[in-house]
Amino acid sequence: MNEEKIYTGGCLCGAVRFKARGEPVNSSHCHCDMCRRASGAPVVTFIGFPIEAVAWTKGGPKIYKSSSFATRGFCPDCGSQLTFQFDKRPERISFNVGCLDDPEMAHPTRHLYAQEAISWMKMEDGLPRYEDGSGGGS
Repeated sequence: MNEEKIYTGGCLCGAVRFKARGEPVNSSHCHCDMCRRASGAPVVTFIGFPIEAVAWTKGGPKIYKSSSFATRGFCPDCGSQLTFQFDKRPERISFNVGCLDDPEMAHPTRHLYAQEAISWMKMEDGLPRYEDGSGGGS
């Protein structure tokens, strides 16, 4: 019998908590400038789920329209970046893997915006690299 996977996580201060059930639809390393600035990290890894698989179990994120095509969710108290969501895909939401209670559960499968990667950030993991955010269409 296969048990359903449950992913849990939250922000730095604990004011916002979430749970996602089932298999993720994707997991990606993003090298774009906006993700770097939003997170303060040289690369951000996200894991995406169908929106119906996600529940906020404590509090909820403050939503910020970070570009003409996407929003990001942050803890309203500590500022931790929690989510990313494309406007054209409201049925999906992605979580910053660093906010998962068990980030080992995430298994990235690709690099997005590879042309924007910082030159000294070498990730030689053999995963496919895409020049934009399409990631091969998924």
